[in-house]
Amino acid sequence: MTDAPIPLVDLAWQHAQVADEVEAGFASVLARTAFINGAEVGRFEAAFAEHCGVPHVVGVANGTDAVELALRAVGVGAGDRVVLPANTFIATAEAAVRAGATPVLVDCDPIHQLIDAEAAAEAIAASQATAVVGVDLFGQCAPMDDLAKAVATAGLTKGGRHAALVQDAAQSQGATRHGEGVGVGAAVAATSFYPGKNLGAYGDAGAIMTADADLADWVRVTADHGSKVRYQHDLVGMNSRLDTLQAVVLNAKAARLTGWNELRRAAADRYLERLADVDAVGLPGVADGNVHVWHLFVVRVSRRDDVLASLHAAGIGAGIHYPVPIHLQPAFAHLGHSPGDFPNAEAAASEILSLPLFPGITEAQQDRVVDALAAAVS
Repeated sequence: MTDAPIPLVDLAWQHAQVADEVEAGFASVLARTAFINGAEVGRFEAAFAEHCGVPHVVGVANGTDAVELALRAVGVGAGDRVVLPANTFIATAEAAVRAGATPVLVDCDPIHQLIDAEAAAEAIAASQATAVVGVDLFGQCAPMDDLAKAVATAGLTKGGRHAALVQDAAQSQGATRHGEGVGVGAAVAATSFYPGKNLGAYGDAGAIMTADADLADWVRVTADHGSKVRYQHDLVGMNSRLDTLQAVVLNAKAARLTGWNELRRAAADRYLERLADVDAVGLPGVADGNVHVWHLFVVRVSRRDDVLASLHAAGIGAGIHYPVPIHLQPAFAHLGHSPGDFPNAEAAASEILSLPLFPGITEAQQDRVVDALAAAVS
């Protein structure tokens, strides 16, 4: 009998932990037919706000909408330029375009692949950018403190009130930087609850986090067709509300997020220990001041595609996050970039490999991953 495949993420394990609670919650929503803006949404927003250490959370339909609403909330609009890293999921750049702006791409640092704050500061000056998006990656926070200094030095404010600094926190639920949670160092942070995230829904969902009550109110109204009172629309909005059924799932999982993140840290520590002597594998590091939540465990190897194929042949569900930087995507060819423009991002894209990591992964599974990886790189 062959060993069972090891998935990149085991969502079935997570579902088993919350199945009874979710079933009861769904039954309650169905009985009340409270599908839109049900009480569960407000309960989740309050619980997640407490978890992040911010006063306000507004649930929305997905993470891409969350980034767009965050940008628009700090005043980004038609003709503006937004600085963001070249090595992010395309949704970050899409959100800037949907807000009417043009992405201004910068490279990442070569060690942690987080946005290079010095490059961001230079890009602000060179492009007359109006906002910056710090993207959290793999489970740790972007250097939001350094980006905040760059934004303040450049005097980036819209309307004289909001510093135009946004945090894309889709991969850092539960992470901290210098003791502060996501959404603390930016005017507004955005997150995704895509099923594979540390805190994942059973479909698309997202949220914004902020300390500014007026900004949170603007997002809430805009995401609900620009309306505070039914059939009265004070502005042109959009339809981006967090479904009540998804809030049921998120409430159940949010109560377990801290414990699940601890399981991720323990699994990451095991990988770091067992791969320490595999010289051909570059191990991930943690930036100073960061507490990592290991959304992904990303190593670097040469002949990455061959190694990936070998792992898949051994039943190991490894992945790549992300194989093509934004500036080399056909959708953003109009920005005029060429190979070599962002060498750190391009080098990472050709070498990075995400290993299976999820709460519930066993030591035996990790041993199989390590053995298969060591064999593949030898």
